[in-house]
Amino acid sequence: MTTQTAPRKILVTSALPYANGSIHLGHLVEYIQTDIWARFQRQRQHHCTWVWADDAHGTPIMLKAQELGISPQQLIDEVKLEHERDFSDFLLSFDNFYTTHSDENRYFAELIYTRLRD
Repeated sequence: MTTQTAPRKILVTSALPYANGSIHLGHLVEYIQTDIWARFQRQRQHHCTWVWADDAHGTPIMLKAQELGISPQQLIDEVKLEHERDFSDFLLSFDNFYTTHSDENRYFAELIYTRLRD
């Protein structure tokens, strides 16, 4: 028995790791499971977009940058490149790989906050 459904639009995300260090096995377990599910949805002809980013805000980033003697922005940039390489090596099918430290994220966070406040 097969069930035919109309194509759906699906937005997928996973927990965002801090941009203060390397990816570890715990991260990979979640991302590989999510990758399998996203690929399955695409095979079913659904429009599945998997977005992902480094969480680039908070004390862990500031402390790690200070420990390394570099700026938080430099740490964020270096970790993002390392994470992109790692995920590419595991053939993960992200559609968008980003960082929460961006002009777009700031704009939309402020927009949502302002609309909720007003």
